[in-house]
Amino acid sequence: MPVRVVESNTPAQVSGADLGNRSPLPPSSLLGAGQAFSGTQNVSNQQKEEAWRVNVQIQGIDLEHGYLCGTMEALNVPMADTPVITFWEGEIVDGKNYTFYTGKWEATREDDMRHWSKFPSFSPLQGQVESDGGRQLDLSNYPYIFMRWKEQYFVNVGTDCGLTIAGFYYVCFSCSDGSISGFYYDPNSSPFQKLELKTVNEGRSGFSFSSYELQ
Repeated sequence: MPVRVVESNTPAQVSGADLGNRSPLPPSSLLGAGQAFSGTQNVSNQQKEEAWRVNVQIQGIDLEHGYLCGTMEALNVPMADTPVITFWEGEIVDGKNYTFYTGKWEATREDDMRHWSKFPSFSPLQGQVESDGGRQLDLSNYPYIFMRWKEQYFVNVGTDCGLTIAGFYYVCFSCSDGSISGFYYDPNSSPFQKLELKTVNEGRSGFSFSSYELQ
């Protein structure tokens, strides 16, 4: 959720599923409902260096359909009097429901490749993805899970808070240690804003969103 530059009212869309016969990705004990993560998002631009503290909590996950959702809390946001919380929905790249190609949210295939290639764990897959979008890849035992997270709405502030949720995150989750890295994409925001998160107390969150009603 970077600083708003140009506001967009583009609604979230459901991507066309790349149907296949693959099994869903195996569950990870570190990627379940209630699991919490904490870290930073670098929102630096040409004028200044800046990073926000960020908390994320998984609210639900459905591996069969490649879906998950959660909340993101940004702290120490300069233009906000309170931490800013958003609700997001995610697509899990599994070759069955979703591929590495986004196909919406103003992201071209070139944008996809530029962002996925920022993750070292994507390198062994890149050739196949460039060939056919990764449709033939079996990711069921791959030690990383790739996702897209799209913020849907602000939970505790109005849309006039000075931030934008027009873009989305390319996300890579490590099945071994539960760490998350991501890059925010929005044509109207600073490029490659990096999200870096680590698990918090193995699913027992040290912070809570319970005081906010999710719609």
